[in-house]
Amino acid sequence: MKHAGKVIISCAVTGSIHTPSMSPHLPVTAEDIATQAIAAAEAGAAILHLHARESGTGKPSQDIEEYGKFLPVIRDSCDAIINITTGAGLGMTMEERLAAANHFKPEIASMNMGSLNFNISGAAKRGGFGLEWEQPYLEMTTDFILSNTFKQIEHALTDLTEHGTRFEFECYDVSHLYNLAHFADRGMIKPPFFVQSIFGILGGIGPDPENLMHMKTTADRLFGEDYYLSVLAAGRHQFPLVTMGAILGGNVRVGLEDNLYLAKGQLAPDNAALVSKIKHILGQLSLHAATPEEARIMLDTKGADKVGF
Repeated sequence: MKHAGKVIISCAVTGSIHTPSMSPHLPVTAEDIATQAIAAAEAGAAILHLHARESGTGKPSQDIEEYGKFLPVIRDSCDAIINITTGAGLGMTMEERLAAANHFKPEIASMNMGSLNFNISGAAKRGGFGLEWEQPYLEMTTDFILSNTFKQIEHALTDLTEHGTRFEFECYDVSHLYNLAHFADRGMIKPPFFVQSIFGILGGIGPDPENLMHMKTTADRLFGEDYYLSVLAAGRHQFPLVTMGAILGGNVRVGLEDNLYLAKGQLAPDNAALVSKIKHILGQLSLHAATPEEARIMLDTKGADKVGF
């Protein structure tokens, strides 16, 4: 694993898992996504991981017009690296998932490295949903596979590499690390690899410290000094596991996509609060957050002047 002496903080601003009724602070309008993304960058996030939402409903969307409402605003207001999702909304086709990244040609795009049962139906039990799409959207995941076949991954890697886009390789289980190694061995991707290990999604690897160690040692064996580790964890597991990842020399991801709470029983007022908290924790550990320019050097991105927005 590469050590740069600095910790990249990624902020996942809205995602496609949490629904508007779960928190009044979840940004779902283009204006709110832009405002919270910019504030997260000012708080210390070097990378902004972005999804879009449908105007009026807050439903996950990969519509290019929706992205176009906030991407230029963010670009003009901060220097953070913009990372556009290709995971997108649950149930979308791969072409729908790739549409925004193909069109806007960001410095980084997320890339899921394997199919998995992706079950967030437990959130439907809380009730109190104010929008008609929310509960069915959550409940359908009892019979849902997030599809990322080898053919789909190859297609996505080929398309986006042509634009000079680099990747946040999202690995929900140990097998996904081996899938990543397969594409590396074929020469389809070049180091350094930014490996986002994900814990706590039902269907993926569990949020246990031992699992983080297993993911790291496996990645060390497969990629040696050719990768940067980053860690994200769902819900209440976010801060314990990302802190552990930082202590191990890795990078961190926080944000309302992954976790709605700042502390037990306390909803995070915005994404910047989550970024500020992890930056404070890093400081207490004598670790320092990377600036966007430092992150660009670490991850060898093409630069903010070469994107398509």
